[in-house]
Amino acid sequence: MAPTFDSWVKYLKPNPQASLRLFCFTFAGGWSATFRTWPDGLPEYVETCAIELPGRGTRLKEIPLTSFPLLVEAIALVLPPHLDKPFAFFGHSMGGLICFEVARFLNKHYDREPVHLFASGCRSPQLPALKPPIHTLPEAAFLEELRNLNGTPQVVLENAELRQLLLPVLRADFAVFETYTYTTDSPLNCSITALGGLHDPEVSAEQMTGWREQTTASFSLHLLPGDHFFLQSAQPLLLQIISQKLHQLTSVQSFR
Repeated sequence: MAPTFDSWVKYLKPNPQASLRLFCFTFAGGWSATFRTWPDGLPEYVETCAIELPGRGTRLKEIPLTSFPLLVEAIALVLPPHLDKPFAFFGHSMGGLICFEVARFLNKHYDREPVHLFASGCRSPQLPALKPPIHTLPEAAFLEELRNLNGTPQVVLENAELRQLLLPVLRADFAVFETYTYTTDSPLNCSITALGGLHDPEVSAEQMTGWREQTTASFSLHLLPGDHFFLQSAQPLLLQIISQKLHQLTSVQSFR
């Protein structure tokens, strides 16, 4: 099934009156539904859009991509028609690296940048991974790693049919994430907020401070209660921080 123009971008709660769009990039194995409740927790002037990757949601029959550069380029090429308003990026874990590289691609090829980038549960891109890759592990070992991450519902891990449906997507996403190669380039001009979990065993606060080097504008770091998936367990607080940061931007730029 060939992807269509609209298959990549999901408007979770269409809001034509919005003056700013927030594009959300999910973690490995995630899909647009991860952000389905976000519009109700963000300001009215924000329109929440989620990036839907192949192999999940309405794109279930498509083959998931395993190449980081190809995935970034595919997303960046379909985004420009959606950038007729000021926009911000939010990405969690794998999504943090993807939205960062999409922002760099848009800057280089279209002279466009988000007004702000939220890097959530994601190490600074210039840092190498500290753990060995898991996407090539045998199924039992791969499942054990997923359990340790605490992001895959137990019903998926215990149900054979669901496992066979979702494991190819998870392996593909981890292949994307774990084969990422950072290349040195000019920092972004947009401000960056790094967000982390206080008890995240995967990404420490120290690993996120390097995001400061990726912007010529302001940088801030916020630690929230929870593990690597604090975006689910601490969602109200996360949305409050995002709202406050966007509100600060509106005080100096005319989004509202």
